[in-house]
Amino acid sequence: MENYKKYFKNKRIIIMGLGLLGRGIGVAKFLAKYGANLLITDLKTEEQLASSLKQLKKFKNIKYILGQHRLEDFYQADMLIKAANVPLDSIFLAEARKNNIPIEMDASLFAKFTNVKIIGITGTRGKSTVTKLIYEGLKKYYKKGNVWLGGNVRGLATLPLLEKVKDNDIIILELDSWQLQGFGEAKISPHIAVFTTFMNDHMNYYKNDMQQYFDDKTEIFKYQTKNDFLVIGEQAMLEIKKRFPYNKIQSKITVVNEDKIRNLKTKLIGEHNKTNIALAVEVFRIMKLNQTQIKQTIKNFKPEPGRLEMIFKKNGITYYNDNNATTPDATIAALNSLYKNKKNIILICGGADKKLKFNDMIRVIANTVKNIIFFKGTATDKILSSLSNNFPEHVVVDSMKSAVQEARKFAKKGDIILLSPGAASFGVFKNEYDRSDQFIKYVKK
Repeated sequence: MENYKKYFKNKRIIIMGLGLLGRGIGVAKFLAKYGANLLITDLKTEEQLASSLKQLKKFKNIKYILGQHRLEDFYQADMLIKAANVPLDSIFLAEARKNNIPIEMDASLFAKFTNVKIIGITGTRGKSTVTKLIYEGLKKYYKKGNVWLGGNVRGLATLPLLEKVKDNDIIILELDSWQLQGFGEAKISPHIAVFTTFMNDHMNYYKNDMQQYFDDKTEIFKYQTKNDFLVIGEQAMLEIKKRFPYNKIQSKITVVNEDKIRNLKTKLIGEHNKTNIALAVEVFRIMKLNQTQIKQTIKNFKPEPGRLEMIFKKNGITYYNDNNATTPDATIAALNSLYKNKKNIILICGGADKKLKFNDMIRVIANTVKNIIFFKGTATDKILSSLSNNFPEHVVVDSMKSAVQEARKFAKKGDIILLSPGAASFGVFKNEYDRSDQFIKYVKK
């Protein structure tokens, strides 16, 4: 694993997308430290990226093209590292490929240089919960080495972990479809692949091509061997059998169901979390945790922030943060989990459209929700154009402060105020983390 130090020295590397969340910064710091000559290009301006640029100002081997990408910057380089959300049809990626510039991504580039066993988790819903659950259990009970967390984790770059990991360690990576594009480019799959669910999402990015979205997801197991493991939920397995030549999967496959978790106590609520727990339990079994260790891990695990998380209770009103519900299906799951034959839910939702359908969500809202507060945006416009006659009283707001204020006007003792957007954050918020942070801030004021 020491060879990366020599490999990156004097390499000409383009970083496409620095961003504000920390991953791009971490990758840039790491590469600059080991002597790479970096060109960072980002559509955001110098002013917008000020907080990120401040962290890199000591490095003299970084140049910047900000507020735009330029084709001429993609003519010559040893490597291009792209941010996760760079469009598949980007003319700049096409230019890089035309000029034989290898395209890499943070997590997959890490995988190229390491011998540690990787546990990768993907899926439309459930991957963050499963990732953290596996991490918490192995961190406590895996004794042969250290356990690390990476991938799609807020503020955490994976590549710099090369400085820390040792051969007997385990790294657990949450991998969205975009990050898995990097694994596909590298023709690498994790030693243990976990596939939670496959549902409609990101159709704004994939231009309504569900098969392309699915194809990116399959990179998590496509290059596995007979010595590797694929742990998968029943719903995802049905999708694989419909969309992928099943007989080409080389790894040991385990399809989980709720029978795997009977008699396990948990703080996680909702039917969907039963599958999440079952997936984690199977990974624990592969990793040789005993039944007592598994039971304790499941019992002690707390819901991940922003995933149907009870964050506050005051004046008889309970507040739930389900900020990471960015699809209609995820919001439906939250409503079904909290609804107890009484319309006492005030829902905060809406925002930017990801080219998804809201018909089922509208139907469930009508049956379960007392009042609703929408964030303005294209998803909200789509929902409002398709309302049923029995749709609850609602308002449209343009800030989180207003959303919480309006929700409290509707709320009475015994009610629930639930943030479960069912849509993307852009437009009103900087990103999904900003939306969550603001909800917590105004709820607790």
